[in-house]
Amino acid sequence: MSLGKLSNCSRCDALFVQTVRDICPKCYQEVEKEYEECYKYLRKRENRGANIHQVSEATGVSVKQITKFIKEGRISMEGSPNLGYPCESCGFIIRSGNLCDSCVRSLQHDITQQSEVDRRLEEERREKLAQAVYRRKANPGE
Repeated sequence: MSLGKLSNCSRCDALFVQTVRDICPKCYQEVEKEYEECYKYLRKRENRGANIHQVSEATGVSVKQITKFIKEGRISMEGSPNLGYPCESCGFIIRSGNLCDSCVRSLQHDITQQSEVDRRLEEERREKLAQAVYRRKANPGE
């Protein structure tokens, strides 16, 4: 059995012996209580149409923590048509992944443009190198 390492809780910054989780035992208990609140709220038939902001307001659990529960698979969006979480770039509500379709397209466009710029710069570098070699061959005595 390995010993844990001394670490600061990522949630409250308290010093604790880290074994499995990156949060201290006290914060872990708080997170579990928050999960139970969300779970109980969403189990009620009348709350199944709630969005993430309504769940947060009703339970007192942050949108960030609810998002974490969803991404960890602890809260299922099945049967909750309005439940989603914010895109990490623009905040638009999504149901899977980290970015909305618009941000993914924008990122892909930026990557394509950067690749084209890199390709052109490499072409220019090769042309200049070829011209320098040609000049040396054409003027061997200089």
